Amino acid sequence: MSGNNETLRLGLIGAGPWGRIYIRTIDGLDGVTLARLASRNPESPGLVGPGCEIHQDWREMIKTNDLDGVIIATPPPLHAEMTLATVDRDLPVLVEKPLTLDVAEAEAVLDRARSKGAIVLVDHIHLYSAAWEALKRESRCLGPLHAVSTIAGKWGPFRKNTPMLWDRGSHDVAMCIDLAGRPPDRATAYFIETRETPEGRGSALALELGFGDVAGRIAVGNLYKDKHRLFTAVFEDGELIYDDTRDGDGKLRLKTTPDDPGGTFKLGPGLPLDRAVLAFAAAIALGAPDADDAELGLDVVRTLSRLEKTLNPGP
Repeated sequence: MSGNNETLRLGLIGAGPWGRIYIRTIDGLDGVTLARLASRNPESPGLVGPGCEIHQDWREMIKTNDLDGVIIATPPPLHAEMTLATVDRDLPVLVEKPLTLDVAEAEAVLDRARSKGAIVLVDHIHLYSAAWEALKRESRCLGPLHAVSTIAGKWGPFRKNTPMLWDRGSHDVAMCIDLAGRPPDRATAYFIETRETPEGRGSALALELGFGDVAGRIAVGNLYKDKHRLFTAVFEDGELIYDDTRDGDGKLRLKTTPDDPGGTFKLGPGLPLDRAVLAFAAAIALGAPDADDAELGLDVVRTLSRLEKTLNPGP
């Protein structure tokens, strides 16, 4: 650990919309500080405190010797190069989802993490939420998993460097794989709608995943007027419903009969990104190799690649 015994010094690559959220998140957490930022955004000096040094080149930032870990919040096409270079500097990494946009690159990241005994976490943000933590805990009491259905999305964003399937679909695919405990043996996708908008071309997709006898059905898109984030897991003895549009303890409900309005659970504290950064800090403090997230990240990339290959050109 390069910093003192209480505060971990983190570096951040990227000060775009999500990078700015990381900056605000780190600023509000105890035990971590943003020591260095790699960004060519001219607004960067106004985004961080005076104690944070700004680098124009991310390669120069990771060569410094006073960081305990690095967060990568750049567009996905840059993830592989940045993650591999950071791991080679023996620095723990927290990288935004998806891990990469290419299966071979994701395999290279996982191989490097394992060979170096590195810490590589992927921020599949919903997996860090208190509601998801409770869902996984309560699922153990409800018997076998029978089916999963999800609907997710809102209006935008319309990204030029990341297909909507990879941008939004990575959340739901990660959740399905995490709950099932293995990658799917079947994966197909088709367009529900595509449309040109003033901000770019948008789409809505239907994804179907199979985990043996368990079917996962996902509706995802960036053309929804209102925000949707509903994940329903059907078990032998009830349904767990994760609704991220609700507040507080209402984000997770259990229904044991069709007429049951659903009971809620007391959820742990903290926003999902707070919990992700704190999990990263805890992994750094523990100092043990951790490539489980990178393995899940590879499974997600492989699944998204399979889904993409089944898509027709769209209407």
